[in-house]
Amino acid sequence: MPVCLSHWVKARNFVNTIPNIPNLLTALRVLLIPIFIVLFYLPTPGNHLWAAAIYGLAAITDWLDGYLARRLKQSTPFGAFLDPVADKLMVTVTLVLLAHQQDNLWLTLCAVIIIGREIVISALREWMAGIGAQAQVAVSWMGKWKTLVQMSALPILILNPPPSSGFWPITGYSLLLIAAVLTLWSMYEYLRAAWPYLSGKQ
Repeated sequence: MPVCLSHWVKARNFVNTIPNIPNLLTALRVLLIPIFIVLFYLPTPGNHLWAAAIYGLAAITDWLDGYLARRLKQSTPFGAFLDPVADKLMVTVTLVLLAHQQDNLWLTLCAVIIIGREIVISALREWMAGIGAQAQVAVSWMGKWKTLVQMSALPILILNPPPSSGFWPITGYSLLLIAAVLTLWSMYEYLRAAWPYLSGKQ
């Protein structure tokens, strides 16, 4: 075997022994959820700071696993499945905890809109994939903006539990309301793209 080919085979075998780092980060995000819940309810000073830190760590791993999957060429079907599941679990848990804690009509409405949209779009994507048209409901820029605003609002609200008032709670509520509006807008875009298939015209 030529020397260069031998080195290439050894290098490939070494890469194959490296654990799939993006998948490990995604799994870590799921494992952080029960820790986040415990810290959120822990009756000690500073518990919300730690809960917000866990949420921030989960948000960082959300970006990092996708980046590393592309960079290290470690994209896998399992990772493509688990990544959105981990995201939706963390967001849903956070919204439910905040709605329960803050007992606020507007926050609860925003939570229902955001969680409801995730259920609808997940079902839509599964159905579109079943008919081979999943490309029509790929992630849009509107969906990415919604995620960005949402991920900015939630840690602010975690850090400012009742009876907090003033600039930061208002900012958190405002950002979450904007996220809810973007949620409805992005859902409309997805449904419009899928409508020819839903109506039987395709």
